[in-house]
Amino acid sequence: WAVLIAGSHGFGNYRHQADVCHAYHTMRRGGLKDENIIVFMYDDIAYNKENPRPGVIINSPNGENVYKDVPKDYVGKDVNVHNFLAVLLGDKSALTGGSGKVVDSGPNDHIFIFYSDHGGPGVLGMPTSPHLYAKDLIDTLKKKHASGSYKSLVFYLEACESGSVFEGLLPQGLNIYATTAANAEESSWGTYCPDDLVGPPEGYDTCLGDLYSVSWLEDSDAHNLQTETLSQQYRIVKERTSVNGTYGYGSHVMQFGDLDLSKEKHIALFMGTNPNNMNFTFTESNPLPSVSSAVNQRDADLLYSWHKYKKAPEGSSKKLNAQKDLIDVMSHRFHVDNSMELIGKLLFGSKNGAKILKAVRPSGQPLVDDWDCLKSMVRTFETHCGSLSQYGMKHMRSIANICNVGVKSEMMAEVAAQACVNVPSSRWSSIEGGFSA
Repeated sequence: WAVLIAGSHGFGNYRHQADVCHAYHTMRRGGLKDENIIVFMYDDIAYNKENPRPGVIINSPNGENVYKDVPKDYVGKDVNVHNFLAVLLGDKSALTGGSGKVVDSGPNDHIFIFYSDHGGPGVLGMPTSPHLYAKDLIDTLKKKHASGSYKSLVFYLEACESGSVFEGLLPQGLNIYATTAANAEESSWGTYCPDDLVGPPEGYDTCLGDLYSVSWLEDSDAHNLQTETLSQQYRIVKERTSVNGTYGYGSHVMQFGDLDLSKEKHIALFMGTNPNNMNFTFTESNPLPSVSSAVNQRDADLLYSWHKYKKAPEGSSKKLNAQKDLIDVMSHRFHVDNSMELIGKLLFGSKNGAKILKAVRPSGQPLVDDWDCLKSMVRTFETHCGSLSQYGMKHMRSIANICNVGVKSEMMAEVAAQACVNVPSSRWSSIEGGFSA
């Protein structure tokens, strides 16, 4: 079984749906049947007015059309936390919309999950509110294990601070092996972006893929996965995503759960393998090509808005609209950052505010002890200060630390109201767009 999910929407997030569409074709070429592949994608990219090639999605500059033949089981507002967790549990009765396909697996089945999106400490984005919180995901995986409905499960996660989703939360003994694009404290990276030496074709103002995702996908497309273990792929992807260990850009690919699975199991158990690669015996000396540069995932929307502005004709309404959009994006970032900084000062004083908000717990500990507190504090922030948005998810650690030091909800509400006199309107309003928790 394979569950593939892109948790974002908008043309500026092109890369997430491109990653997922590419993953579908990797699974199909490997021999997985359509009835065993479940795809979540908002589906607003292929025929978007900004797509220079309508009906086509590519995941690399010279790549094939990965949108072709993809079964879109859950699209638009059906891409949500509720449906995703119901699909994992095989619970058809809990679904709201979509194709109705669920992971109807048995005790001898192998499950692969790939999630590509924005994230933040302890949280993964969704195109519709609310976001997916790490504790809810791990509880669902534990429940899946308790039902005895799989033999082994592999989870590949592309998101900023993705290590925080499993760190201190995913126990051993569930027959689950997970790798993440980044550790618990850093962003993941987009690739094949405008201004790269190996950038997208003319007309694209957005990144085509994510560095971790295209690394495992391009490795899987090139090798005989019956001879390559999960551990071997982990090392190859880690090397490429870290720019050969230099970390000039890129991130620290991490692994969690039952690490013995990665050494014992060949990738073909989860993805199959392309028959054309059967004669390609895997060796550690089959490196992936390096990428010329990459873009911090959190800045990819800014890059997209900037390129739209830069290429719009001078004096045109298009230029004016692009300028407004760019200023809007930058103003929102400034507002979220300043609001969180001010809340820290009001709660803990000017001297200690930043130190407490930015504190990182020792390795192996979860982000927060009380996940209900975290959700409650997020709602309080968004009620007074507007949506965190995909950019503001970076501040989840700050909100978690407010919980960890024992701040009461009444105090948080009081200082948030002081810090944010005006609630942002339009797309940055939680009242209009929904809450992250």
